[in-house]
Amino acid sequence: MERWKGRVALVTGASVGIGAAIAKELVRHGMKVMGCARDVEKIQKLAAECQTAGHSGVLVPFKCDLSNEEEILSMFSVIKAQHKGVDVCINNAGLAHPDSLLNGKTSGWRNMLDVNVVALSVCTREAYQSMKERNVDDGHIIHINSMSGHRVPPGSARFYCATKYAVTALTEGLRQELREANTHIRATCISPGLVETEFVARLLKDDPEKAAAVYSKYKPLQAIDVADAVTYVLSAPPHVQ
Repeated sequence: MERWKGRVALVTGASVGIGAAIAKELVRHGMKVMGCARDVEKIQKLAAECQTAGHSGVLVPFKCDLSNEEEILSMFSVIKAQHKGVDVCINNAGLAHPDSLLNGKTSGWRNMLDVNVVALSVCTREAYQSMKERNVDDGHIIHINSMSGHRVPPGSARFYCATKYAVTALTEGLRQELREANTHIRATCISPGLVETEFVARLLKDDPEKAAAVYSKYKPLQAIDVADAVTYVLSAPPHVQ
């Protein structure tokens, strides 16, 4: 991770769970981390914790609603003005609603598409343009996907699975476009299984008992496990895709 010291990473959904763990680890490794979420106070608290711990990097909180493209573009403009641009983009933000395919609300479907697919694509585009205009040829774009982007488990939020299948396709499409552009910027997709975060509690907020039972069946991953996968990917030699 030595080569990333002092360089800029954007982490979406950085207020809790996987995003917070990733942001903290990158700061620990000396990166300037732009952490964005709707709940910016949690990121401010995390930034203070990183400072108290004496980590060599810095966490810069950004309030951003990823379902609003104007807010995303505004965030990238501020990052450009204050920190020159983004070298690493980690598209971590994602959400699920329990809206089924036969009876689900269109609003729930749209919200999942806006955050899980469209916002991810907008951030990817803007990060790439930021790298390109500064001749950054060793940048990295990482999508935090899910095992639900590779198979549809019984009883799952199936429209959510569809958005994660889209992330799988978008990662491969991105890899191909980066090769066509003759750049060494890398594209990576990380697909965890069940991770113990606030994700399930939010998904099953109307049934807390069911939410609690999800983690009782087997030992789930922890957010730090995914963060460790991110640092492994970033620290891999340039010839490793």
